[in-house]
Amino acid sequence: MRFKLDENLPAEAADVFRRAEHDAATVLEQEMGGAPDPNVAAVCQRESRALVTLDTDFADIRSYPPSDYPGLVVLRLRQQDKPHVLGVLERMLPLLNVEPLDRRLWIVGEERVRVRS
Repeated sequence: MRFKLDENLPAEAADVFRRAEHDAATVLEQEMGGAPDPNVAAVCQRESRALVTLDTDFADIRSYPPSDYPGLVVLRLRQQDKPHVLGVLERMLPLLNVEPLDRRLWIVGEERVRVRS
């Protein structure tokens, strides 16, 4: 799958996705740091990339309807330190083999993943 990782994630997050054989690009690699959310969302649509972010604004289905995107993954974590975030991402990735992401919003917590269509 193709992913865009938001600037609020550790740089090493891209490596987690790449080790799992996914195509991962970051907002910072594309020199989009500080870009408004709608611009990031539009680039994800144009590039057919699912967005992975800590920004809960992307969980607002009125502003970002899941059906308009190749996937939205919003991490809602109690801790946001680098090791914790990377660990959650590593545990989440195997779900891609059993749960579709395309045109869905995944809200990922420490213990569960909620899916909205």
